Amino acid sequence: MVKFKIFIACAAILSVNACQASRNFHGYLPDQVQPSEIEPSVDTRSTVIARLGSPSTTSVFDDNLWVYMSSTQEQLTYHRSKVVRRNIVAIQFDEQDQVTDVLTYDLSDGKVIDYVSRETPTRGRQLGILEQLFGTIGAGLPGGIGQQQERGPGQ
Repeated sequence: MVKFKIFIACAAILSVNACQASRNFHGYLPDQVQPSEIEPSVDTRSTVIARLGSPSTTSVFDDNLWVYMSSTQEQLTYHRSKVVRRNIVAIQFDEQDQVTDVLTYDLSDGKVIDYVSRETPTRGRQLGILEQLFGTIGAGLPGGIGQQQERGPGQ
């Protein structure tokens, strides 16, 4: 009886703990400096690094675009995780390393993309119903229908 009570107590503790929300943070954007404090034609690459640190990523085609990203996801119980906060700051530089533009985006600027769930069929051998039902008959017999024959070298 005592073991049963201990089991019930452990199950209750685990079930309460399973209902707890989890919060995950991704990326980095400092809270002390607001992107609006970065001024075009005044700040340079070095002042941006001093204030915001290294960027999360740079543009693939142009090193003059730095991007800082951060997001927060929450997951309640067994549901899918949901992004509750997203901040993206894109800073454009000119050839003299001066800031030319500061763009800020948040969760409301995102767009939902619907993925097509259709699958492309692959060509190959399709087994018919009779082949599926009777395909293993004779597989255990020597030289049977389903048995593969061993070949020596050069054959």
